[in-house]
Amino acid sequence: MDAELARIPSADDCVLGPLLERRAREQGDKVFARLADGREWTYAEALADTRRIAAALQGLGVKHGDRVLCWLPNGIEQLQIWFGLNYLGAVFVPINLAYKGRILEHVIQNSDAALIVAHRDLAPRLAGIELHRLARAVVLGGEAELPPALKALSAKALDGDPATVEPADVAPWDTQMIIYTSGTTGPSKGVLTSYIQTHAMTVEALWFIDGDDRELIALPLFHVGGASLTYGMLARGGSVAIVDAFDTRAFWRVVRENRATVCTLLGVMTPFLLKEPESPADRDHTLRKVLMVPLSEDASAFASRFGSDVYTGFNMTEVSTPLVSERNPKVKGTCGRPRPGVDVRLVDENDCEVAPGIVGELIVRTARPWAMNHGYNKNPEATSRAWRNGWFHTGDAFRRDEEGNFFFVDRMKDAIRRRGENISSFEVEAELCAHPAIREAAAVAVANEYSEDEVLAVVSLADGQTLDPAELIAFLIPRMAHFMVPRYIRVMEALPRTPTQKVEKYLLRSAGITSDTWDREQAGIRIKREKIGAIG
Repeated sequence: MDAELARIPSADDCVLGPLLERRAREQGDKVFARLADGREWTYAEALADTRRIAAALQGLGVKHGDRVLCWLPNGIEQLQIWFGLNYLGAVFVPINLAYKGRILEHVIQNSDAALIVAHRDLAPRLAGIELHRLARAVVLGGEAELPPALKALSAKALDGDPATVEPADVAPWDTQMIIYTSGTTGPSKGVLTSYIQTHAMTVEALWFIDGDDRELIALPLFHVGGASLTYGMLARGGSVAIVDAFDTRAFWRVVRENRATVCTLLGVMTPFLLKEPESPADRDHTLRKVLMVPLSEDASAFASRFGSDVYTGFNMTEVSTPLVSERNPKVKGTCGRPRPGVDVRLVDENDCEVAPGIVGELIVRTARPWAMNHGYNKNPEATSRAWRNGWFHTGDAFRRDEEGNFFFVDRMKDAIRRRGENISSFEVEAELCAHPAIREAAAVAVANEYSEDEVLAVVSLADGQTLDPAELIAFLIPRMAHFMVPRYIRVMEALPRTPTQKVEKYLLRSAGITSDTWDREQAGIRIKREKIGAIG
């Protein structure tokens, strides 16, 4: 492996404070961020605001290594707090806007933060929960009622004198942020993320993005996708357009208004856009590149209809985009191949490597030190389980072909085993979503009357659509193996999701076969294995 890939990048290349100083010197008048209200933030303005906020935070006692909670929607205020914290060498800890109750209490406790910067509409949720070390709150957007134990500070507390602050001596391997995972199987885990990891995740991995691009950030900044891509454009000297959230119907208007050239489409975003009525304006936009995860079977249709090049890859909060594809990949369903500087393996439960075509868990390591997470905050047990034998274990099942292409199969915990056959819920869901009436889908295992696993498909419908379950089964039969075809179909208005928008499959599994679940066998539809005749 190239020795250069094992070296530590300089602070000017990856540490936010000195990196922002350099960008402001070199291209101060260039717009770094365009906000949802049309305001623009140049590199020079970004540095001035960062220094002002950093000085104020320093005056509040924030120092190198301190964790500070940030509970704000996408916008300039969140960028200012994040950048100001990193300028001091402090750790940015964003909170999901949907958190409340126990999960909010868990994040506060786990972070060990003494200070929070919160939006006035969110701050009242702090009442009635254990605050642990949290003692002060800066409330933005107006006054809010806070628990008596929490000292309230107004927005004026963030107006510091930039002449009093200098960028801290921050190492590339220092913790830049703590991002909390979705917590689908237990309490959210705080992923310790270094500056090197964020740099590797974006600048090193996403080779097709450059400093002339403007990235549309429709993902929240408390999500690794939103935060890392924003940082990545700063590191490249490019720009971002920050919007509140992904909106199917407004998407192309937002792209045009912001002159965005690249964006990330996750999960159902691609089929949602393709299911919109075709328009003469389908190519009247600036979007030249799309990172599509996963690579939908509709990728070529998307590229053809909208004229944007498609790329794909695989990432999670804990790693640094270990798999990435070429432009417009031709191999259906691929996640790409390992990028330079990364080793990957597919292994069995004993960490023994499996052969091509065999499903195994993806494990990862990098040549560059600190280019992946350095543990889960205050959770040594989970850290040790994930980092055993010198490799990070992703918990994701993959297979690879003889040419070295990797294919996501399922989360290890979500795989379904029916009558001796292993079924990928991911593959079942992809076929379900190919039906024009279906907006989103989840496939889970449920027990039948004999306590054996059957496939339950839970779907929500596109606007104005209805669904005949028997017609859906007829649609699926020619598209998948007989043992994969769901026995049970349930239609919901919307699938239950975590605050980070992952489907809460455990809720669907625990609900099981509900009164509104359709059973194809009760409807008289039985699917048998196709008989193959003898040779000769």
